[in-house]
Amino acid sequence: MSALPQPHALSLVLPEATEAVSPFHVHVPEAAIEDLHGRLDRIRWPDRELVDDWSQGVPLAAAQALVDHWRHRYDWRRFEARLNRFSQFRTRIDDVGIYFIHARSPHENAMPILLTHGWPGSVVEFLDVIERLTDPVKFGGSAQDAFHVVVPAIPGYGFSDKPRNLGWNPARIAQAWRVLMTERLGYRRWVAQGGD
Repeated sequence: MSALPQPHALSLVLPEATEAVSPFHVHVPEAAIEDLHGRLDRIRWPDRELVDDWSQGVPLAAAQALVDHWRHRYDWRRFEARLNRFSQFRTRIDDVGIYFIHARSPHENAMPILLTHGWPGSVVEFLDVIERLTDPVKFGGSAQDAFHVVVPAIPGYGFSDKPRNLGWNPARIAQAWRVLMTERLGYRRWVAQGGD
């Protein structure tokens, strides 16, 4: 009996973050996308569940439909282009590389706003509102309602690094966001929104 081939680990290598705020551009190598496609093609599906509801977990048909979408219809490059419409950066805070979007408003007196996604979640949750917040005039609003928008990915999510130690609870993340807003971006006051 021959052994099954072992899947190789293909990880996305992010640039080393320093305390400096460095521009970041999302580009996942084609090899990583092809690797994902291969993994999706090789899924070994379990038998169908014994019930017609979700009481035994995700129904097989639902899981297969999701995988089919990711394998055959999802356009990662289109999503990359959507992310890359915004200014993105990385910086190191508390020994973790933090990825964030920083979309400045064209309105000089805009209030900075920090938007934090939930667990699990990502900056994607906010992509549809960033432009509306930075330039409300464009959408029929008023310039005094404008914001400079900062959307970080919490440690371990998106293009932020995975922490190397425990303790990244909401209080520690809040402290990291304080460093991001005051020491890295120079904001003295801001408003914040958080999920979960």
